[in-house]
This record gives sequence, structure tokens and C-alpha cells, in this order.
Amino acid sequence: MGGHREELRFLSPSQTAAVRDEFGTPCYVYDAKSLRLRAEEALAFPNAFGLTVRYAMKACPNGAILKLFDSMGLEFDASSTHEAQRAVRLGIEPSKISLSTQQLDDDGFKDLVKLGVEVNACSLSQLEKFGKAFPGGRVGIRFNPGLGSGGNEKTNVGGPGSSFGIWHGEFDAVVDVAAQHGLAIERVHTHIGSGSDPEVWQRVAKLSLGLCERLGPSVSKLNLGGGYKVGRMSYETSTDLQRIGEPVRDEVAAFAERTGTRLRLEIEPGTFLVANAGSLVCTVQDVVSTRRNTDAGRDFLKLDCGMTDILRPSLYGSQHPIVVVPTDDDRRNTAAARDDTDYVVVGHCCESGDLLTPAPDQPDVLAERTTARATPGDLAVIESVGAYCSAMAAKGYNSFPEPPEVLLNSDGHFHLIRRRSTLDQLTQNELLPEPAALL
Repeated sequence: MGGHREELRFLSPSQTAAVRDEFGTPCYVYDAKSLRLRAEEALAFPNAFGLTVRYAMKACPNGAILKLFDSMGLEFDASSTHEAQRAVRLGIEPSKISLSTQQLDDDGFKDLVKLGVEVNACSLSQLEKFGKAFPGGRVGIRFNPGLGSGGNEKTNVGGPGSSFGIWHGEFDAVVDVAAQHGLAIERVHTHIGSGSDPEVWQRVAKLSLGLCERLGPSVSKLNLGGGYKVGRMSYETSTDLQRIGEPVRDEVAAFAERTGTRLRLEIEPGTFLVANAGSLVCTVQDVVSTRRNTDAGRDFLKLDCGMTDILRPSLYGSQHPIVVVPTDDDRRNTAAARDDTDYVVVGHCCESGDLLTPAPDQPDVLAERTTARATPGDLAVIESVGAYCSAMAAKGYNSFPEPPEVLLNSDGHFHLIRRRSTLDQLTQNELLPEPAALL
């Protein structure tokens, strides 16, 4: 790939050195200013009769970030009972939490519902389970509307190839199960994946509103999920929430004129809020080459982070900006340091799949990335790691510790919001029987 040299997003070269000196590398850094700006954009999403912005906490569930969003009036989307419990333990009001999960735990969800957490049934069996536990209760339904959107099949959560939600063709079965248990369906939830096409959002809004109309006036909320595309690389563009929201607002207003029901709109941004507010500061461990005596060789940049800290490139073929920051003051100002150099950037795991610069959407294909010329000991910053990085890394592989997380506050100071893990924490739940028991 190569050819384009990325720049630092919110950290300066001196700040990257300060992070290394105070917290070590690798280290996640989140920018509070960026988090607030994205939250304000989400809160301005066009709506006809009221809006609830739910942060999809699976993107980055650090407590400091959750508390920041809570203070701004955001509510929360949990993808497991464990995530919901995590938010409750932070002191977040349970009524601000909505649970949509692939695994509706038998006991965990009951306690959460009693606290006030809202549940969206994501399958017929979940609806049955909810009805038996709370006959006569109020529930939401996550439908698969038959439409999907995403950069690839791994980020597409709608359509016939997706297991998420109740297939829209099962509508009559939903009505029957709800009637058997006296359930009132008050929310319709759909989520199609990542995308930024206004026409697609208008289509899914129409499909979702059709489901609301068929269910009748018990439905008071329409949740269209999240999945707003974010441009991580400098040549990519991000979703314009105003542009995709306006036709949705118009559809909801038209629905009210036709049916007399004024639906409150809910959205669930995750990536949009946090992706570009995170950087991973790391150290160049080595620079090696396989070019001697072959035309097929590459120059490799080895970092002290990898799939243990950022799995998206290995999993999806995702693209993240990578910026080399020379640490030698004299060399930083030389022409050589300013030279553009192409590297395949790899992680620290003993794993061929630990690749930080795959070809776009092709995790198995090596691609080069243009950076400043690097030497061991230089710093490197992987940008746009706020979403689905610390939360979704290959934790514990090769027994590497989890990096610390730091918040860059509006006062310009760094605040530690998660310590680096230790080997003792990684092994603390292991049980070692007597040798005879292993025979």
C-alpha cells in the first residue's frame, strides 16, 4: 500500500515521550476533548419527538469514559449481562441501560430487569424466557429487518446472513409469544451494521417503522442502533450524522401523521464516539529486512504491541494510521528522519497473523505503510484505537500484560484510568494439582 504518510492526531511528539516516561509502552491514551465533541454531535442527531443517545459500551467500557458520557446525558447499550452489571457497579442508573445480547443469562438478566434495566429480546427463545420470568411485563424486540450494511461480512449485522435479532419473517410468532405471556412490546430495535449512506438509513427506518405500525400503539420507542462509519485513515471520511439523520427524522414525522403515534428515537453509537479519540503509544523494537538476494523481500517494523492490544487488523483487515516518532532530537531534525520509508508493521506476538498493516479488508495480505525512517527505540503511535481495541484484544496471548489506559484531560494533563496488568493477575485463577493427579 504505502505512499501516504499519516500524522499524529491529538498527541504531540513531546507528549508521546511523556506518556512513555510516565506510564511505559504500550499505552492507550484517550482524548477527553475529542470524546466530548463526538458526544455533542450525537446528541444533536435530528429527531422529531425526542432522542436518546445510548453509548454502545462494548466499544470501550473503561469506567472513566462511561462516567464522562453519563455526565453528558448519554445512556447506555449493553451487549451482555456482564456489561450491564459493570455499568450498574459504576453507579449508572439502571433505567439508563438497555440490554441486547446474544446470550440472555438465565439468572443475570432477571436481577437486572428488577433493577430497571430494559431488555430487547433478540430471539424467539429469549422472548419466551422473558415472558416466563416477567408475565405481563414490558419488553423490546430486536428485529433483523432483512437489510444489512458494513465494510465486510464481519461487520454486517443485518440481512439473511446475520444471526442478530429476530428475522422479520417471524413477526407473527413474535406477536403470538408476546400474547401468550401478556407482554407489551414498547420498543422496536434494529441494527444493520456499519455504514454512512443516507439512503440505506432511510430504507432501514422505513422497514423498522413498518414493524412498529404492525405492532400497534404499544410501541413508543424506535431504536435504529449504531454502526456509523468512521474515517480512521486521513483519506477516509466519517459519517455526517445530520445528513443521515434528516431523512430518518422525516420518516418518523410522517409515521406520526399517519398513525398518531409519536415515537421517541434511540441511536447507539460506539465507534463514532470513541474511535478517533484513542491512540496507542508504543516503542519500535526492531527493524528487519528480507530483501537480500530476493526481489520478494520486505522491510519489517516490529513494535512492542500487537494483536494483544489491537486485534482489528488481524481480524478484519482494518486500517489504522501508524506514525513513527523519532526519539533522538538531532535525528528528528535530519533529512534522513524525514524520509518516507515503507514498512510492513507487525506486532510482538509469536504469531504470523499478528499483522498491523494488512491490505484493506484482507487480514491475510501483507501491505506496506509509509512512515518516517525508524530505528529501534523510536516511538510509534497507532491512531484511531479508541473503539474495539482495548476492549477486544487477544488478551493474555504469549502472556503479555494488558497495557495501561490514560485520559488526556482538557487541562492538558494525563490521568491514569487503568493500571498495567501483571503476570500475577493473568495466572491468579490457575489451580495447580499435585503431580500425581496429572498422571
